Amino acid sequence: MPLFVAGLSHRNAPVELREQLAVDEDKLRELLRDAAASGAVREVLVLSTCNRVEVYAVADVPGEARGALFRRLCRHRGIETAPVEALLYTHADAEAVRHAFRVASSLDSMMIGEPQILGQVKDAFALAQSCETVGPALHTLFTQAFAVAKRVRSETEIARHAVSVSFAAVELAKKIFEGLDGKAVLLVGAGKMSELAARHLVEHGAFPIYVTNRTGARAQEMARALAGTAVPFDELATALAAVDIVITSTGAPEPVIKREAVQRIIHARRGRPLFFIDIAVPRDVEDSVDTLDDVYCYDIDDLKQVVDANIRERGREAHRAEAIVDREVAKFLARLGDVEVIPTIVSLRERLEAIRSGEVKRTLGRLPAATPETREAIEAMSTAIVNKILHAPITKLRESSRAGSSRSWLELVHELFGLGRK
Repeated sequence: MPLFVAGLSHRNAPVELREQLAVDEDKLRELLRDAAASGAVREVLVLSTCNRVEVYAVADVPGEARGALFRRLCRHRGIETAPVEALLYTHADAEAVRHAFRVASSLDSMMIGEPQILGQVKDAFALAQSCETVGPALHTLFTQAFAVAKRVRSETEIARHAVSVSFAAVELAKKIFEGLDGKAVLLVGAGKMSELAARHLVEHGAFPIYVTNRTGARAQEMARALAGTAVPFDELATALAAVDIVITSTGAPEPVIKREAVQRIIHARRGRPLFFIDIAVPRDVEDSVDTLDDVYCYDIDDLKQVVDANIRERGREAHRAEAIVDREVAKFLARLGDVEVIPTIVSLRERLEAIRSGEVKRTLGRLPAATPETREAIEAMSTAIVNKILHAPITKLRESSRAGSSRSWLELVHELFGLGRK
């Protein structure tokens, strides 16, 4: 299978170039159909995301096909071809299979374990199918890539550990509370990172959401975006008494939440934990607040430590995932190799069986007095001889195919046994 993948990714190309190459769905359909109509490729799929632009294809002359595909892509995008071709990486055959499995499993992502890439690969596959540019080779490859990605997700914890500040906040909150269902959240300030953290908390069941900000209009705007309620900034202390989780990100030059204010509401909370996520720099929550009973404070450095630890943990899980990919690549190539040589093996067996049955028929024709037992013995002996003759060439065909060098052996077997001749 003359399969190759070529492209650019976050590993070897700046974001400015990746942005220039990114292709929307309508242009992608046009590109796929043009590529198929050109005859340069037998099958083709294009994966275009913010971090990669890759072409997966089957072609008789991969080098020429790669050049033609990227020249066409560059023309579509109105950019010079030379800077793109200078950075292109190419993987062929077994390495192309490995690359496809690693991409789908998020082992080649900027953030290992992120879940979005699998959906993006599935979308690219579906689009290529709708354009009728996926044939048996790419269908087999990507169907297996999806299965490998599923194995990696289910058999490792590569995606379990939070690797963003906002997800780390959720992870810490879940440790403090038995569950986040019904936990009220207050956003103090209207920063993007705090909004993202709030959205993650809501996804895990936290509700209701309150928003307060020195600029009332901004508080109203974010509250609408989160299906929450805006609270006047001068009612901050009252809001603190009613919620479970406080996310702060005000940009104020000094703390806006003081120990004294929090201490006044502690008694009324009757032991209910209060969790502060202070994403602001400088910090919004006074240092000494953390010393109060049932109050937990985490600032941006605390969250970063969690993220760093989780990134290391994902790295360890990635080693397990890579081992899964290695095993799956070997199994895939073995199956693929068998598929490639099966028609020749079938033809070879049919050829020898025809010779065997013809010779047995002639021999038995000269032995009219042969008993049924004798006839059965001749059939069994001739079948055993054919099987022994077949064993060596069939074994060699399978071994050479799995090693990626089957073509010369296929030609030799066809020539030696006259396969395909009438």
